[in-house]
Amino acid sequence: MQKEFYIGAKGGEDSHTLDVSPFTSLEQLTRALADIFAFADTRSLWLIDQQGNHISTLKDVQETNDLIELRVTRYESIREPPGPRSLPFVGNHYELYPDVLGNYDRLFSLYGPMIKTVNMGTTIFHTNDPEIARHLLREDKLFTKTTSDVTHPLYYMNDQDALFTCDTASPAFAPSHKFVPPTMSPRAVAHFMPLIQEATQSIFTAFDELAESDRAINVYQYMFKLASQIIWRVVLNQDLKHFESTKTPPSLPIRLLGQYLSLMKKASLQPQWFKYLPFGDAAKVKQVRQQVLDICEDAMSSCIKKDGPPLYLSDPTALQSATCVADFLYRARDKEGQGLPYDLVLGNVVSTAGAGFTTSSSLLSWAIYALVRYPGNQERLFEEIVGHRGGNGIDNCWTYDEIHSMKFLDCFIKEVLRLHSPSFQTARNAKKDAILPGGYLIPKGSIVIACFPSIHKNPAHWENPLRFDPDRWMEEGLAAQMGRQGSYTPFAAGGRGCVGFNLALTQVKVVVAELVYRYEFEDSSPEPVVYDPEFLVVRPLNFYAGITRRKESP
Repeated sequence: MQKEFYIGAKGGEDSHTLDVSPFTSLEQLTRALADIFAFADTRSLWLIDQQGNHISTLKDVQETNDLIELRVTRYESIREPPGPRSLPFVGNHYELYPDVLGNYDRLFSLYGPMIKTVNMGTTIFHTNDPEIARHLLREDKLFTKTTSDVTHPLYYMNDQDALFTCDTASPAFAPSHKFVPPTMSPRAVAHFMPLIQEATQSIFTAFDELAESDRAINVYQYMFKLASQIIWRVVLNQDLKHFESTKTPPSLPIRLLGQYLSLMKKASLQPQWFKYLPFGDAAKVKQVRQQVLDICEDAMSSCIKKDGPPLYLSDPTALQSATCVADFLYRARDKEGQGLPYDLVLGNVVSTAGAGFTTSSSLLSWAIYALVRYPGNQERLFEEIVGHRGGNGIDNCWTYDEIHSMKFLDCFIKEVLRLHSPSFQTARNAKKDAILPGGYLIPKGSIVIACFPSIHKNPAHWENPLRFDPDRWMEEGLAAQMGRQGSYTPFAAGGRGCVGFNLALTQVKVVVAELVYRYEFEDSSPEPVVYDPEFLVVRPLNFYAGITRRKESP
């Protein structure tokens, strides 16, 4: 008994003839149809006849002589996401820039939870709907991460030798995913706590001098140096000496990494044919990339114990013998005695160092922004820190459990991540034509982006979404609940979620605790703070703060 089913316009190419006689229930049939037509949510499928009536039984399916349309809602056919009209050559570039975050929110309010944009010839789909985002972030038969695709936003930084930057289908992904996450586990981060705190306290000399001279600072410039100081110490166990004076510039490795990331972002905004030019940003990316690899390899050769004993993943105490992340990755072995190939060790060291300080420097800057822009939080944090440390002072090293036990500090950082997330997008590639919740058809090969800041402020899922309110996180289990719903994903989710979230959260909490205990910050920005739309993450460009050394510190 053959029946013809279709999606979208009647008589279009998206149709399929299926023998319905083997099916014993409508539920069984709809599951099969959902699989054939690649519905992300196999439970949401309506059968509609040519008169627009809902077909609700298997018997009705068998008896109808009509073509049968498939929908995810009763009243709207499957269709591609809407979006603004494109201009020749530039597409929607001027609809998005220079305020990408604000314009995403504006377009979502105009066109709904799924939109289509064309920027310099590249078509991208975006969503602010957490349910849609959950399906995107799964590594399944519909969507995956393919940075080697020329249309992927991370194409210019695609490196098939590193966990963060490689395709999920890359041969490097499985071994990297085996060896890298253990270096970022709670046990590992607890082991690295002295390195984190020592690197953090290195800023005191510069900040004390700035406080005494009553000079305001561009916060991001100092957090850029501090975050890189910390991550370089944890990954390669080397002191970059960023704060020997208030004017000490970032070290050469960090300048190169920063230049590399900036060039990649600029290149990604240019038309694809630019990459064929022997000059310009695309050409510079290759040159700077090799310099980054060379300088990181030199640093790695100095910190790893080449003759040290193997460190087995099955041994929970093995990491305590490693001096740093690079040393562990070099000596780590699985149960078969196999280690990570050297090229993957180097690739993951570079990727961890680069991605680690870039995101953390922005998050630290926004954390200080939240201290001075949202009254009362700085005082509450100071009281909580004093309550935990008492008269022992902050010279004693924080333990992993202690830093994560401070409830208000945890709530404060969660709210900074919600309202001022450094990561504003994560892209997935459609492996086949797919139908997302809401009835949106995504063509095979398309890039789809979950816009985290827009998801985190979606009024359908958050009460008073634009209000900075750390107390919202006091509700037990809220973070886990919002994470399961996809409404709160500062570190993405699924198999390609950020493996460094433990290190990132711990680093930021230690820095905030150390700085708030020792200093008071006040807003000294001469004009409204703006972010950099051309960088890989959301960073403030013109946020200035004054620093005062606390007199009442125990």
